[in-house]
Amino acid sequence: MYTTLLSDATVFDALLAIDQELSTTAQAGRCLSCGGRLDHSDYPRKPRGGPATLGVAYDRRTSFCCDACRTRLTPASVRFLGRKVYLGAVVLLACVLRQGPTPTRVARLHDLLGVSRDTLARWHRWWRDDFVRTAFWKAARSGFARPVDEGDLPRSVLARFAGDAAAQVLAVLRLLTPLTTTSAGTLAEAGG
Repeated sequence: MYTTLLSDATVFDALLAIDQELSTTAQAGRCLSCGGRLDHSDYPRKPRGGPATLGVAYDRRTSFCCDACRTRLTPASVRFLGRKVYLGAVVLLACVLRQGPTPTRVARLHDLLGVSRDTLARWHRWWRDDFVRTAFWKAARSGFARPVDEGDLPRSVLARFAGDAAAQVLAVLRLLTPLTTTSAGTLAEAGG
């Protein structure tokens, strides 16, 4: 079920639309430092792991620069998980698919995404060790009616959202947006 989402262009189109909405909202505001106007100052990205049909919009991360003080503001994103080179959906889904890491699963993920065993292990450690210690997660976990099993992250947080697999992935990526940037006043503790 989740494997098909990794090649589903409609999911990646939806993520792009959400990011455009987040960017429009951020640009409508003013500079957090001086109140100046925010101009586009996007920067290139070379994301990995998405479907071959990703458009050129995925080659850029939207960012803004104050016209007065030159302070950068990079809005939150559902496409990019902090500084990770792999797309946020890939980091999320690969870790869900890796849970119960059999050599067959790891080999399949490597074939599908080109992700090494070490990278998968690092992402899994991030969810299990680093993510659960973030101030963001300590605050966010209290918003769930039933406790999230932190030993089964990220699968256990996906299960807390209603809808089909695509709706759950979109909801979790929206939840994680505070971890995607520091310049918008959030904690970018997304790790390597």
